[in-house]
Amino acid sequence: MSADLNRSVPDLIADLLQQTSNLVRKEVQLARAEMNEKLTTMGAAAASIGVAAALLMAALVILLQGIAALLVTFGLTTWVSSLIVGVVVAVIAYALLRVGMNRMKAASLTPERTVNQVSRDANMAKEAVR
Repeated sequence: MSADLNRSVPDLIADLLQQTSNLVRKEVQLARAEMNEKLTTMGAAAASIGVAAALLMAALVILLQGIAALLVTFGLTTWVSSLIVGVVVAVIAYALLRVGMNRMKAASLTPERTVNQVSRDANMAKEAVR
């Protein structure tokens, strides 16, 4: 213990820097391990979502065929009922596509809060220098 009390300031600073470096290195390793674990979990979730999407598509096709068959029972021909169902689904798909494309415009992707915060921080830094 007396050896620790007699250490010079440069030795203490060097020791502090080494321990800080080790701490940062270990924190980075921990972050990497955690991210790998989370990415593995996300991959499994993405696979489940993909399978569910494929099954939902199959179910949608079957339901649409059922609707077309129902229209046939009301006296329409097969091709007319299929055409009606196809047009209705196409209109719904087009509407959803337009909504999605409007939401994905470049202006809506700008991180406005972050830009405002960075601007405020820059202004504060400029005023602090004055």
